[in-house]
Amino acid sequence: MSDVNVDDRYAVIDGAAAMTVFEIYIKTTPERLWEAITDPQMRAKYSFGVQTSSDWTVGSRYESGVPGVIDIAAGENVEVDPPHRLVQTFTALWSDEVKAVGESRVSWEIEPVGTSCRLTVIHDRLPADANSEVYGGWPMILSGLKTLLESGELLDTPGSLRYTPESNG
Repeated sequence: MSDVNVDDRYAVIDGAAAMTVFEIYIKTTPERLWEAITDPQMRAKYSFGVQTSSDWTVGSRYESGVPGVIDIAAGENVEVDPPHRLVQTFTALWSDEVKAVGESRVSWEIEPVGTSCRLTVIHDRLPADANSEVYGGWPMILSGLKTLLESGELLDTPGSLRYTPESNG
């Protein structure tokens, strides 16, 4: 795993103590999982139809959205260690309510476990009163990621199809 001590995950950071931690096991390789996180077309298949584009280097920007439809998020790639760890700042953009939350941080940690991977996603540096829309989509996104990598199929819950061509937008 990363060099982050488990106890440090629950520390107050810059005055913000709110965070969410998700851990999921996926039958895949670290390289394939990294590709699913960083390839815009692949990411759109499990992330509400939203593409995330960047050059995936330290200090570079990323943008998430559906071109011509909606901007979802933007931020900076703070740490990039393929295929093990990606740390990004995260600013939600889809409504005035989520924009008011300000910048938070998302860390993706990939650890091989046998012929599978443990993916830990930590969304932290959230204000204690953060709008739950900012972090509430993670269970569906990660379920879609697992479904895609293990079966090649798409999760077909209404939320997971929100901005896909199959939906009405």
